[in-house]
Amino acid sequence: MAKVNLSAVCALVLGVVSMAARAQIPGLEPEKRWDLNGYVKYMATYTVPDQANNGLDHLLHQRFNFEYRFDHGLRFNASMRNRVFVGDSLDNPHFGNFVAFDNGYMDLSKNVKESDSVVINSQLDRLFLDWQGEQWRARVGRFRINWAMNTIWNPNDLFNAYSIYDFDYAEKQGSDALMIGRKLGFADGVEWVVNPNQDGELNSYAARYYGNSRGWDYQFVAGKSHLDNVLGIGFATDWQGAGVRGELTWFSPRKDWYKGAPQEKNTVASLETDYSFGGKRSWLARAAWLYIENPTNVANAQLYLSLPLNAKTLSFTHNTVYLDVSFDFSALNRMTISTSYYQDESYFIGLSNAYSLANDWQILMVLQRFDGGGSSLFGQTASTLLYVNIKWSF
Repeated sequence: MAKVNLSAVCALVLGVVSMAARAQIPGLEPEKRWDLNGYVKYMATYTVPDQANNGLDHLLHQRFNFEYRFDHGLRFNASMRNRVFVGDSLDNPHFGNFVAFDNGYMDLSKNVKESDSVVINSQLDRLFLDWQGEQWRARVGRFRINWAMNTIWNPNDLFNAYSIYDFDYAEKQGSDALMIGRKLGFADGVEWVVNPNQDGELNSYAARYYGNSRGWDYQFVAGKSHLDNVLGIGFATDWQGAGVRGELTWFSPRKDWYKGAPQEKNTVASLETDYSFGGKRSWLARAAWLYIENPTNVANAQLYLSLPLNAKTLSFTHNTVYLDVSFDFSALNRMTISTSYYQDESYFIGLSNAYSLANDWQILMVLQRFDGGGSSLFGQTASTLLYVNIKWSF
């Protein structure tokens, strides 16, 4: 990956913030050109493996999001997250490398301190210029490319796939890319994306056409994703009061082998639905199914749950199903119960409870259980994880 001086980038961003602050003239109250917000949160994680020692980890996580608006539809965005890790996970000699890993074209992640007792990491996960006119739009830098129609598994999301179990990274990963878009109507348009890679063979580029007709949102995707030519289609609509969405992507490799690994054709599809029962508790139920023609072989559950995903590795079995139900205990307290089941008999059960302590304070408590049959991926290293997350937003 291209090496970027993270300290210099941070200084530049802070300099822009400082100049923007000095530009304000007391008493005149001009239109505000910039915004700065973010959060600070602490999370404790207690890991209880069935066949290993228990572990306790602590994470202090600070984030800021900065936007400066120039004239003529041009704006600059930068978002940084700073994380301090302390606990038993640091016993793993590779933990520091895992935390500092940045899979973008630019390496914008750096461990500013790394020892046996603490790891401190800073990362810019958004850094882009955006221009928007009446019909055209362009964006360049690091940003999130959201081509998803579904909310659980996204075969059409060629650039920013994510794990459904990673609840602590709501902003999700960005991509280093150039995107150009044009509106073709009220709800119709086309986008082109170029996503470079340090390995030229893994360069990605794709186009998306999206539109709406008679209550149906739809899209078509075509291009190259890493080593594959891709074609995709997605839709979203309402039926009998329920939301119904679907995505399908077909992958065709450009070569038979890459670095000693065989390359195969693949088809990834997902259907999902949700239904709001409303009422005093605001009940909401959601279900999804994922199919992968040629799932990737995975050595162990820890590797699968920690490595970045792509649209072909959303699961490790041919068929996977997901279900969740959420409801309000009160106006300030919401509970979610979720489960997923894999074809190899692995399963996941999750409970989460979000409580608003004050306008800018929230506490989130999460329980996750990974288990399954004796020969299943999750069953081989069954474990329970408990999280407590306290967040202050500013």
